Amino acid sequence: MNYNIRGENIEVTPAIREYVEKKISKLDRYFTETPDSNVNVNLKVYQDKTSKVEVTIPMPHLVLRAEESHEDMYAAVDLITDKLERQIRKHKTKVNRKFREKGDFAALFATVNGSDATEFEDEDLEVVRTKRFELKPMDSEEAILQMNMLGHNFYVFTNAETNQTNVVYKRHDGRYGLIEAH
Repeated sequence: MNYNIRGENIEVTPAIREYVEKKISKLDRYFTETPDSNVNVNLKVYQDKTSKVEVTIPMPHLVLRAEESHEDMYAAVDLITDKLERQIRKHKTKVNRKFREKGDFAALFATVNGSDATEFEDEDLEVVRTKRFELKPMDSEEAILQMNMLGHNFYVFTNAETNQTNVVYKRHDGRYGLIEAH
């Protein structure tokens, strides 16, 4: 794995870099082959001294992503590694089965300590409701107002300027994000 470690309001020292790489490299044991992917790590420190770690690992057919906040940067790295491990264990049986059915891969995830994540197999990924609606052309501000009026945390709309489908969403920090489809 190739590590891209960035710091916001913090200098990424060799000690922090080494700790992050050591912890995240432990995820290698969950894969049949070590993925040749970029591990994007963003380390942030806020004015109240809270640390936030975001990790994104894009792989073919799968993206692993997690974020975690803590007063101690090293503790946040530990927590995020645990969160990524839980994600992998939770989804590995379904992902492996799907890849075998499609014939894309024999298996993406390896069996670790005899565990094959069977405790998560009962969880269905079934669509239980479908909604259809017309996308009204509007700007992002109007979409945010619509989203807030509906009490949702995201809203799909047609951008009046570009005529493309966009999504506005409420972020964990209370601000808003915009996703533009291409």
